[in-house]
Amino acid sequence: MRKKRKQISQLYYAINDYLLIALGLVLYAFGWTAFILSNEIVTGGVTGICALIFFSTGLPVSVSYIAINIVLLIIAFKVLGAKYLIKTVFGVVGLSVLLTLFQSVFTEPILKGEPAMAIVIGGILCGAGLGLIFSGNGSSGGTDIVASIVNKYRNISIGRALIFCDFIIIGSSYFLFHSVDKIVFSFVEMLVCNYVLDMVLNGNRQSVQFFIFSPKYDEICERIISDIGRGCTILDGTGGYSHKSVKVVVVLAKKSESVAIFRLVKQIDNKAFISQSSVRGVYGEGFDPIKT
Repeated sequence: MRKKRKQISQLYYAINDYLLIALGLVLYAFGWTAFILSNEIVTGGVTGICALIFFSTGLPVSVSYIAINIVLLIIAFKVLGAKYLIKTVFGVVGLSVLLTLFQSVFTEPILKGEPAMAIVIGGILCGAGLGLIFSGNGSSGGTDIVASIVNKYRNISIGRALIFCDFIIIGSSYFLFHSVDKIVFSFVEMLVCNYVLDMVLNGNRQSVQFFIFSPKYDEICERIISDIGRGCTILDGTGGYSHKSVKVVVVLAKKSESVAIFRLVKQIDNKAFISQSSVRGVYGEGFDPIKT
């Protein structure tokens, strides 16, 4: 029974991940084509390179995007392994299809004569989209792959590697448009996008720690493991006032799971004493991978 529940839980999380990635791809493709590309603004990443190619040759963005990513995916397969590629391929193919669709629909800016507002809205949509993609443990390909490869062999964070790539791509747009204004708009979009990305990603990944004091600790522990899918640790304690022995259930979980844990404990023991606190980072199985 427990094995079956675990399989169902794994299937649920897998479906949830792909739904998050799909929604993120739609938001990113819509924001980028409708508000950024249509205003002739070049952003960072492979989409920025594809925009440069499009404005200089007229080649559709989706064609150059899939071609560049095929090369990067082959390199990533040899360097990072097959496991890294599964959701990345889904992201690359999905985004290529969506870029083709949206580019054919939004041939002109939605907000005509308002490039600043369009860049802010586009940056928000792109940042939210990327946040959802990364929350689903996915990738849209492109410079994410380059940054991951650099991060594997050099002591350079993925964020720094991405910013370095973006600066080069955005700066290159000057040779095409000879416009400082467009470069400024590009950097504004990058800042807005990264800010929203951090908000979505950190808000979704924030973890909490519970200390649960209850004589029904065994039942609470079993239910948290079976229903929530989180491990528990039972500690021995002694009451400072009563000097009686107590058992303390310690649980680390995602912030989004905190309501379910409160409801579960209340069902079992509505007189339980619970302490909840936010934690800066949790690394290991079920959370973020340990990175050295």
